[in-house]
Amino acid sequence: MRSPRRLLLLVAASASVLITAAPALAQAQAPTDPFAQAASDIPADSNVRFGTLPNGMQYALLRNATPPGQASFRLRIDAGSLMENEDQLGLAHFMEHMAFNGTTNIPENDLLRILERLGLAFGADTNAYTGFDETVYLLELPRTNDETVDTSLRIMREQVSEALMAADAVDAERGVIEGEERLRNTPGLRSIKAQIALLAPGQRLANRLPIGDLNIIRNAPRDRFVEFYNGYYRPERATFVAVGDFDVDAMEAKVRAEFSQWQGKGPAAPEPDLGTVAPREPETAILVEPGIQSSIQINWTRAPDRNPDTVAERREDLLRGLGAAVLNRRLGELARADNPPFISASGGEGELADSVAIASVSAQFNPGEWKRALESIEQEQRRLVQYGISDAELQREITETRAALENAVAGAATRRTPALAGALAGSVNARIVFSSPQTNLDLFNAATQGLTAAQVSEAIKPVFEGGGPLALVVTPVEIEGGEAAVTAALEASRLVPVTAPAVQAELEWPYAEFGTPGAVQSRTEIASVGATVVTFANGVRLTVKPTDFRDEQVLVSVRTGIGELGLPVDRIEPQALSPLVFAAGGVGKLTADELSRVLNGRIYSAGYSLDGDSYVMTGATRPQDLQLQTQVLAAYLTDPGLRPAPFQQIKAFFPQIIAQQMATPGGAFGLQSGILLASGDKREALPTAEEIAAWTNEQMAAGVRQGLSTGPIDVVMVGDVTVDDAIASVASTFGALPARGPDLAPEPGADQRRFPAGTAEPVRLTHNGPAEQALAYIAWPTVDAVDDRTAARQASILSEVLKLRVLDEIRERQALAYSPGVGASASDVFAGYGSISIRAEIGADKADAYWAAINDIVAKLRDEPITDDELNRARLPVIEALRRSQASNEYWLAQLAKVGEKPATVEQTLSHISDLEAITAADIQRLAQQYLKSDTAWRALVVSANPAAAAAAPAAQ
Repeated sequence: MRSPRRLLLLVAASASVLITAAPALAQAQAPTDPFAQAASDIPADSNVRFGTLPNGMQYALLRNATPPGQASFRLRIDAGSLMENEDQLGLAHFMEHMAFNGTTNIPENDLLRILERLGLAFGADTNAYTGFDETVYLLELPRTNDETVDTSLRIMREQVSEALMAADAVDAERGVIEGEERLRNTPGLRSIKAQIALLAPGQRLANRLPIGDLNIIRNAPRDRFVEFYNGYYRPERATFVAVGDFDVDAMEAKVRAEFSQWQGKGPAAPEPDLGTVAPREPETAILVEPGIQSSIQINWTRAPDRNPDTVAERREDLLRGLGAAVLNRRLGELARADNPPFISASGGEGELADSVAIASVSAQFNPGEWKRALESIEQEQRRLVQYGISDAELQREITETRAALENAVAGAATRRTPALAGALAGSVNARIVFSSPQTNLDLFNAATQGLTAAQVSEAIKPVFEGGGPLALVVTPVEIEGGEAAVTAALEASRLVPVTAPAVQAELEWPYAEFGTPGAVQSRTEIASVGATVVTFANGVRLTVKPTDFRDEQVLVSVRTGIGELGLPVDRIEPQALSPLVFAAGGVGKLTADELSRVLNGRIYSAGYSLDGDSYVMTGATRPQDLQLQTQVLAAYLTDPGLRPAPFQQIKAFFPQIIAQQMATPGGAFGLQSGILLASGDKREALPTAEEIAAWTNEQMAAGVRQGLSTGPIDVVMVGDVTVDDAIASVASTFGALPARGPDLAPEPGADQRRFPAGTAEPVRLTHNGPAEQALAYIAWPTVDAVDDRTAARQASILSEVLKLRVLDEIRERQALAYSPGVGASASDVFAGYGSISIRAEIGADKADAYWAAINDIVAKLRDEPITDDELNRARLPVIEALRRSQASNEYWLAQLAKVGEKPATVEQTLSHISDLEAITAADIQRLAQQYLKSDTAWRALVVSANPAAAAAAPAAQ
């Protein structure tokens, strides 16, 4: 049950990347290309074993023990939607699905079940994706014993060489693909189509989005699948990547044994002609798309750079990148100023699927403000080219980049396995050398030795040259005058003289002292979890757990106050917007941009959230910057900036957030369901436009300051830190503050939340998207996790069993939804508040069939015992995911959050796995009978506000 405010946080955070300034889509590669280091003077990471089998298949193996005992497999096929013929549009992606639907030696329904028995969950650990130029299969192995490794290799080998593509299985999967197309048919996707159409007209890319053509998806005969599969699923187009806690010699032997006999079937398919980048004159395009984020971009196109990855090439890229970084910093500062010309903006360059190179400068703006945004980004880009950058700006970017590279070197031994596997596979697709962090730092230092601002200023000039400029405006409302008006505005802006940027003043860090360091009053060891709880004389509690999970990583959280418990239940407070503006407001003596400047080159962060029972600030740093990190968080706690500009900006932006969410069934449900699932508790409600308009920054700031100023302070540190260092950093910051009083009393009724009563018929909600899109939701009340979490954990496994059946019936058998979701929620704040839910985006005409299927699934769970095999397939992936997370700092930061206040939570943490292992098949049936009752189920159906959709989607049970 995600609150509307948390949903808005996600939307606001992602708004600026809806249309990217520099599309980072991968490049195509010929099947015979060796690893990039073969044509480069850059050495590959010596820890990786690269090899090629006699049949042409490549492999890259890397031992990495973070997390221990686990591995990540990637099998990349050098073929995606660009390889499709005109009568195959969508079949590259469809083929990815079929690789999970039966092979020569693995029956259709057995593949996922085999992996589930090994502890791999569908989606989280077993997945695949299709792009323009590649298809990648992914497995996350919970252990690296012979059974798990051998079975996983055998399955991947079968997928890429022995897929059956039985005609009946193809027909059954058509509905699943159609459901995925319906799910992805969003304003964002339609804006991407418009972007590609403008940037690559006449090229193959313009008509090759991976989702394909629905008519072909519905009707393509089996032989077209076979033609694509045999033509492109071949060893010479394959690269296998394995990263994990294994012996490389043993893994290499297994890979060779499994894949060496693989031979392609029939003749290889040809490489596609991607087309050429045509000369372009200035051009403007407008996409009017209700529910879209308003944005504008100015693009220049040129032929892609196919030079190999070399030292010289990287230096050239670095110089251009440093110039672009300066531009982005300038644009960011404009966005955070009073009365900004846009919400956010960025500039840079990239390549689109080896088809076209693009330089762009883009902005997201509020509806109606396109002209101001256009002028600002055009003139700022031209200011960069005309006047270049200053030495101070260059040194700032060099310092920041070097700090990140040095931190990567220091933490290289404990890089995360999944990220390394993804990077290795990505390096193949991008034709770049997988070089070590030390090599990357060395190359950077060599390239920046003696580097001048003048050199970078010269390097950035040709970036914004080429065909164009090509302007694209994406807007939810019509633009008066249309394309001609945009073209005229751009031409007029280009005639406006620009001046050199102003020199920024030098700054000093003003938060190094918070008073006399606090004295330690008590120190308690909690040996069972390797933590120490320290209490200072002023009442501040510190819980610290040193770990070796990640070198050079220390995570910090600071909790205080009572959070939402201090808010009324009968009205919405301006504090609801505080997570969107808190960090952007900076601190009292420094704006956010000044903070960034004065702390240039330091590793720190500052996050903020308003939780159910506390205000929470978080940071991530390295050991050498730990003192600074605590100073930053203490400054935000005691002297938050809460400046009006971010608040006014989010107020202006808020209607767009709502419109974007209302454009899809899932977004509309997220906005409208919070208050319904909380039985009218307005802390979970979405504020109206009138409420937002009436709020002031002063009201919001007063509420936040009051909330942060009361109650005990709990600091948690986890990671590469010693107890003594943690104590010293807290003693001089939070421990030096004046003693604080007790928590405020909760507002009347604020400590209670109720699940809504069951509904005989679904509550009917609406969205503003296409008429064929709908969402069905059903949830049952369960139990909380306030104190004893055992019952909530049992309910979570019931939801996992339910998930298996929903996926099998709703997705695979009836193809009613592409990605039905099942989950369990249990509050750790509100007694008795928890639920199990099922949600699925379905066709508007499928509601009757969907509800009937859900009723049948639930009835069988209540009436018939499940097998031990099904229980284990549901439970084991959860346990393995839990074991994996227990080897991370993030897990322990969350688990230790309330240990200082509630020491009993330690036992609850330690019993998690044993609680799950104790659940029996009989328990599942009992829990289904206890919770999954027809009369307690709350149902909702979200249909299009288009009247045509209402008739297509009766409110069936």
